[in-house]
Amino acid sequence: MAVYFQKREIVVPGQLLAEGRYRPSEGTYSEKGKIYASVVGLAELRGNRVKVVALEGVYIPREGDLVLGTITLVAGNNWKVDIGGPYGASLHANNALRRPYSDDISEYMDIGDVIAAEVIAFDRSGGPFLSMKGRGLRKLGDGMILHISPAKIPRIIGRRGSMINMIKDQLRIQTMVGQNGRIWIRAPSTDVLRLAIRAFKMIEEEAHTSKLTDRVRAMLEEEMAKMEGAQDDDDTGTASEEPQESKSKPEPKLEKENGSTPEDTAAEKNAGTEEDSEEETTNQESSLAAPAEEMKDAAEEEESSETEDDSAKDDDSEDVNK
Repeated sequence: MAVYFQKREIVVPGQLLAEGRYRPSEGTYSEKGKIYASVVGLAELRGNRVKVVALEGVYIPREGDLVLGTITLVAGNNWKVDIGGPYGASLHANNALRRPYSDDISEYMDIGDVIAAEVIAFDRSGGPFLSMKGRGLRKLGDGMILHISPAKIPRIIGRRGSMINMIKDQLRIQTMVGQNGRIWIRAPSTDVLRLAIRAFKMIEEEAHTSKLTDRVRAMLEEEMAKMEGAQDDDDTGTASEEPQESKSKPEPKLEKENGSTPEDTAAEKNAGTEEDSEEETTNQESSLAAPAEEMKDAAEEEESSETEDDSAKDDDSEDVNK
C-alpha cells in the first residue's frame, strides 16, 4: 500500500495517486490495482478512499441535488428547465402542482420564471427529471441569480453551512444555493446586494486557500461598518438642519413642521429568516441536500480553519451537512 501525493496537492489527469488496498472515489479511476486522477484538482485521502476535488468543471446532475433553473418551454403538462451544463431538465405538472390543476399550466409557471427544484432521476440519454414537492422548493420571486462555477459550491456552503450562514447573518439577506452553480439572492438594498455578490465572487476565486471564512467575515464587517457610518453621517446632517427654520419665520400657527423622515433601512431581519435558511440554502440542512452535504464534508476538513474548496460530493463521506 502506498500513497503518492501530499494532502491538497494539485494533480492532473493520469497521475498515479495510490496503489494497494485504497479505493477510488470521485475524480479518480482504478486500473490494475492502481488509482489515477481523472481531473485537474486537489487530491485527498479520506480513510482508505482517494478522491480529487475538481477545480473547474460543468455541472453533472445527481439524484437529490437542489438546483435553480429557468423555465424555457411549456409543453403540455411539462416544463422544460435550463439548469446549466450539458443537460436540459424536465418538470412534470404532477411533480409540482396539486390536483386538480388547469390544463394550461403556464398559469402557474411560465417561460422565464426561476424555480428551485430537486433532481429526482437522471438518465444521460434523456436528461434529469425534477420535482418541486419537497420543502422549500418553489418559484423564486424578487431577487437575482448569480452564476458561479459549480465546482465552488461546496466552498460557498461551507462545512455544515458555516460559510453561507455567516454571510446571511452579516448581511441579513435571504439566499438559496443550487448545486448547479446558481445562487439566488434577495437583499434589503442595492449596496448590500453588491456586497453579497462581492463575497461570493471572493470565495469562488480563493476557494483553494485556507482561513477563507475568517477573511470573508472580516471583509464583510469592514464594509458593513463603512455603510452604517455613512448612513449615520447622513442622519446627523439632516437633523442639524432642522432647527434653523423657526428662527426666520416666527409664525408657529401657520408654519407646517418640516421634520426629517428617517431612512428606511429595509433590512429584512424577520423572525423567519433562520427558518428560510433551512428551506432556501440549497436545503443544506434538509433531507434533499444529503448529496450536497457529502460534497461539503469532503471539501472542508476542518471547520475552524475553513480550508480549500471541495466541489465534489462523496457518497460515503462521514458528515451529512445542513
